[in-house]
Amino acid sequence: MELLFIGSIGGGELLILVLLPAILWIWALVDVLKSDFKTDFEKIIWLLLVIFLPFLGWILYVFIGRSQRIKRSY
Repeated sequence: MELLFIGSIGGGELLILVLLPAILWIWALVDVLKSDFKTDFEKIIWLLLVIFLPFLGWILYVFIGRSQRIKRSY
């Protein structure tokens, strides 16, 4: 019975449940690594949050952490 239930997941559900959160997590991880913060401690905290609390970490980073970055002028 369990195999039938797992096999009945369609492509749309798979995209929403697995791929989308994974893509957003990787994006947040890369963005933290590439960004400059006021201190290295802030960068480490955001990195640890995104790694160890994947779903909550990237949500917090998007709404709070991105505003704490140092804006670069090229």
